[in-house]
Amino acid sequence: MKKNHVVSFLAYFIFMLSSLVSMAQSGSIAGKVLDENNQPLPSASIQLKELNKSVGTNVDGNFNMANIPNGRYTLVASFVGYMPQEKSVTVSGQAVTVTFTMQPDAQGLDEVVVVGYGTQRRSDLTGAVASVGAKDFNKGPLVAADQLIQGKVSGVQMINNSGQPGGATTVRIRGNSAVTGTGQPLYVVDGVALDGRSARPSQSGGIGTSPAGNPLSFINPADIASMEILKDASATAIYGSRAAYGVVLITTKRGQEGGLKVDVNSSGGISNIMRRIDILDGNQYRDALNKYGLTTGDFGDNVDALDAILRTAYNQNHSLSLSGGNADNKYRASFGYQDQQGIIEKTGFKRYSGSFNGNFKMLKSKKLGLDVSLIASQTNENIAPLATDAGASGSLLTHALAWNPTRPLRNPDGSLLVERGNIVNPLAMSEAYNDRSNVSTILASLSPYYKFNDWLEYRMLLSINYNRGERRSSTRSFINLPSIQAEPANNFPGGYASVANNELITKQLTHTLSFNREIASDLNLNAVIGYEYMDFINRGTDMNARGFGDIPVDYTDVMQATAPGNRNLNSFNDPTTQLQSYFGRATFNFKDRYLLTATVRIDGSTRFGENNRYGTFPSFAGAWNLKNEDFMADVAWLNQLKLRAGWGKTGNQEFPSGSSQRRYSIGYGGGGQTRPINNNENPDLRWQSDEQMNVGLDFGLFNGRLSGTVDYFNKKTTDLLFPQTPQYPASPDASITWINLPGEVINKGIELNLNGVIVENDNFRWDLGANATFVSNKVRNLGENEIIRTGSLSGQGLSDVTVQVIQNNYPLFAFVTREYLGLDQEGFSQYTDDGFVFYRVGNPNPKVLLGISTALDYKKFSFSANFNGALGQDIYNNTANAVLPISNLGSRNIASELVNSSILESPANPIAASSRYIENGSYLKLANATLSYRVGDVGNSIKNLGIFVNGQNLFVITKYKGFDPEVNVNKSVNSVPSAGIDNVTYPTARTFNLGVNFSL
Repeated sequence: MKKNHVVSFLAYFIFMLSSLVSMAQSGSIAGKVLDENNQPLPSASIQLKELNKSVGTNVDGNFNMANIPNGRYTLVASFVGYMPQEKSVTVSGQAVTVTFTMQPDAQGLDEVVVVGYGTQRRSDLTGAVASVGAKDFNKGPLVAADQLIQGKVSGVQMINNSGQPGGATTVRIRGNSAVTGTGQPLYVVDGVALDGRSARPSQSGGIGTSPAGNPLSFINPADIASMEILKDASATAIYGSRAAYGVVLITTKRGQEGGLKVDVNSSGGISNIMRRIDILDGNQYRDALNKYGLTTGDFGDNVDALDAILRTAYNQNHSLSLSGGNADNKYRASFGYQDQQGIIEKTGFKRYSGSFNGNFKMLKSKKLGLDVSLIASQTNENIAPLATDAGASGSLLTHALAWNPTRPLRNPDGSLLVERGNIVNPLAMSEAYNDRSNVSTILASLSPYYKFNDWLEYRMLLSINYNRGERRSSTRSFINLPSIQAEPANNFPGGYASVANNELITKQLTHTLSFNREIASDLNLNAVIGYEYMDFINRGTDMNARGFGDIPVDYTDVMQATAPGNRNLNSFNDPTTQLQSYFGRATFNFKDRYLLTATVRIDGSTRFGENNRYGTFPSFAGAWNLKNEDFMADVAWLNQLKLRAGWGKTGNQEFPSGSSQRRYSIGYGGGGQTRPINNNENPDLRWQSDEQMNVGLDFGLFNGRLSGTVDYFNKKTTDLLFPQTPQYPASPDASITWINLPGEVINKGIELNLNGVIVENDNFRWDLGANATFVSNKVRNLGENEIIRTGSLSGQGLSDVTVQVIQNNYPLFAFVTREYLGLDQEGFSQYTDDGFVFYRVGNPNPKVLLGISTALDYKKFSFSANFNGALGQDIYNNTANAVLPISNLGSRNIASELVNSSILESPANPIAASSRYIENGSYLKLANATLSYRVGDVGNSIKNLGIFVNGQNLFVITKYKGFDPEVNVNKSVNSVPSAGIDNVTYPTARTFNLGVNFSL
């Protein structure tokens, strides 16, 4: 027993001694990782090379490695978008402290870039792909994701179609080639392709078609981590039939390793009109009446009708996110609220949003994983009574601009002035009109995956995008709008109301198998193959009624209060649209010098004729990393030099569902049911084909101080989809037939992008970036006598008038109308050939797109500014043509310039379309500027406190006389779009914001 006790004691003693020795021979490494602004970088990776051990930093940028044996080691800190850093440390039984200050990777060669159905290192890209991260986004309370990158990417033109909060935008990548449809790029959010339409109904309160809503407004911009723009066919071909106009990949923010992190962003601000149209005030109007010898039209007052319907608008924007997790399970949840008043009374936009992202790894091997994503939002809009197709009486701004400034808006008793006739009091119209829309959106996806090993992974994506919109609009009976008033002989009261509901549903199922490994010495293969099925549903109802009278309730709540004969009911359900696809991409990388990418997608769509159900879309691209060649090794000032070249084909299916089939409209008329044909069948209808060639050069100089890209592209669009109308005389059941036109649309040009670090030292840094795109556009081989007319004008004297054509050897949507030669001595317009011959007199397509961005950092202060612009584009000023002509004098207002010319224009000069109203639309706009101050940590709870002041649409340099040269009102004809026509659009707002952001 004693012997056993002695043995046990000796064993215990030896164990304790060895433990003490072991402890004496080990230590720990702790530290912090900071960004270039000395702010903590959470989730940075710290690797101990010799022991192959790694940890991540927490929310405060701190890390700790315990029980490290004594010795000399190499620590490597890395973070996406920053250059890796190495430091040598010696562990000798005590704690070692290390601090890393990371610097942005100007070249971004090892940055992971999202591409179609996967990711690639930037150094492996062979196509024209631009990536914009959250830190480079435009700042402020922006409504939609596309506004984040305005002016940031060469080759991309983004136009706010109007100043209406939540209004649609026009985005064109590498020029305009859309003969039908919108020509918008395909948007893909976390792998889910969007429908591209908004569920907001187009029905409005009896005044005409209002501007469309933005289909991206359901996403809170604060939830977006990065946006990749795929521009050439070698990059977009993997999306096949939907990629003709480019692809924009939107990646939302994900959870990071560490404890619970709470991020708070909050801002508020005010808005006013940015720019006005020059019209006469009351005194100037009286002078004009005297100058023309008119004895009527002076009511003795001096009012500003535009001011009467405008206001100082307020906005607030708040977002809260919670994130955290460990290496195997990460999550992020966010909540957002945005309330943006419009500068026109009774208009505005509200969004309530929430999102959740989860990334989970399962099994002991962690090979099985599940990614979960959910975005839910509701957007509410109060919409102004502005119609894109309205005549003299259908737009609030028409009445405000044309209101006689000597005439009061109210009667002596304070009531609104309302009289019979075509002159409408804008204040009364604002009071009479109500238009409210709400759209609910759910975008949900589940993506389970299994990693067979480090180089082979299977992934499935199952998603649904559900959108439901309701719109209620009404116009009260007291307003004197001819469109909603009853004829006196009908002996029933006026008033109009409509209620509409739309439902958009997109379902997607995607299977992919990804491969990435070295298959031979110095040869790596990164490949993906996949199958995808999509199903699209678009349906809705609308009802309208007139003849309510002055009942004290909202008309949309009592549609039954009208006579049955004054009600209309309509519903629709688009024919089935399904898309089945097979796709694959392979990128070969030999010695990090020679790259070759091949892509193919086969799409089958129910939209096309039964003889052309499937289309094949291939692409090939190669790149040569010259910097990695041995003969370039000694060129120290050159960090990157890569030559790229690619070719590919993509398609377009942006046209109505069922266009290849015979379709009927079922209705009631003539005492029974009617079924007129509204679309003839075409079994040979085929894909519109877009073939594109691209040659590019990427370079980086002086250790990342200067970097840039140069690309030349040539894009040819053929098999143009077009709705052919019947030739007259036509049979009673004649309708449109969708065909493929024989012509081509050619877009070619050069893109330049430069980024430089002008000054950099311990306390100050100045970055400057600029991009320019030179692009030309032409229609070829359409046929000498084939002319497609579009670009309709609206207003008095302009019924059934168009000013744009699609014609051989002309730019797309070239302005073709009378050539104006000035006024004769009697004040009448003169035209070439007396106006009987129309000439090509303008081009709405810009010749040059510009973007300039700059950022300055001084200690804790930061300033950034972003300019965007366009040169060489023409705009047709439909507002000047129809709303403010000289013939108004004596009854309505006119443009100031009409009474300041050397020759007085005759009030009897007929209103006519001509080059007189085609103006130079070139501009440069300071669209965004932000000044911020990093306070840092406050106490033990508030981390990284920052405050900022932001301005949007601060000023614009232009010769254009309208509200804003950045405009594109929809003036399409028979589904053929238009470009560069301005028709009393919602004015642009200048906005100032004050905000704060911090973490908990």
